[in-house]
Amino acid sequence: MAKITAGVATSHVPAIGAAIDLSKTEQPYWQPVFKGYEYVKAWIKEQKPDVIFLVYNDHATAFDMNMIPTFAIGCAPEFKPADEGWGARPVPTVKGHPQLAAHITQSLIQDNFDLTIINKMDVDHGLTVPLSLVFGQVEEWPCLIIPFAVNVVLYPPPSGQRCYDLGKALRKAIESFPEDLKVQVWGTGGMSHQLQGARAGLINKAFDNDFLDRIIDKADELAKIPHINYVREAGSEGIELVMWLIMRGALNDEVELKHRFYHVPASNTAVGHLVLENKPS
Repeated sequence: MAKITAGVATSHVPAIGAAIDLSKTEQPYWQPVFKGYEYVKAWIKEQKPDVIFLVYNDHATAFDMNMIPTFAIGCAPEFKPADEGWGARPVPTVKGHPQLAAHITQSLIQDNFDLTIINKMDVDHGLTVPLSLVFGQVEEWPCLIIPFAVNVVLYPPPSGQRCYDLGKALRKAIESFPEDLKVQVWGTGGMSHQLQGARAGLINKAFDNDFLDRIIDKADELAKIPHINYVREAGSEGIELVMWLIMRGALNDEVELKHRFYHVPASNTAVGHLVLENKPS
């Protein structure tokens, strides 16, 4: 049977992708950011996952104001990097796992989570930047990837509790798939940041680090945080952190913290990163 072995959480700042693509990672501004990902780049080579279930949000690339699903799962064999206005990033095409994606879709819908099934879409920096941070610049991604897009752009987004519960249902779905696969679940986005308005540039280190503390062994408390608290404390884009709760819900109740990293700023955003391994349930 398929088995979830670990979870990764990381910010997905678009400027990080540009720094990688333009060979700026050793510049003084960017060097501290990329140093924080040295551990995970070595760790992932040892882990060798077969599939990554990658939770992210689309940034008006595949979806826009005309149509934006709350939860959308990519079931296609492949997903091309999106052109976000300055050409597609020079990264490999994402190869999916349609069979596992279809199995997860059926299981989650039967467990009363309404999903939008996507059979064709391009994937933007929300998905490709985390892959670049962990795998580096490669000719092809070394494992299959199932994109899972969450609406945290247009009000109302799903609650933290809904995302946490979905993660638990996701664990059940993956671990009932009848093929021996090592699966990781990644939650991306955040941490505190606001990109517009009077509070543009807001970063709340205290909120971010409290979130990093509690998601390890008190995620049930985090799941109860209402939307307005994220907006007040972490900025208008801080709501992206609910996507981390899908990752945490998919892991066992007890996890081992392998790596933690926090840095500000990276293009007006607080960068957070966790590597969690499942302890036997």
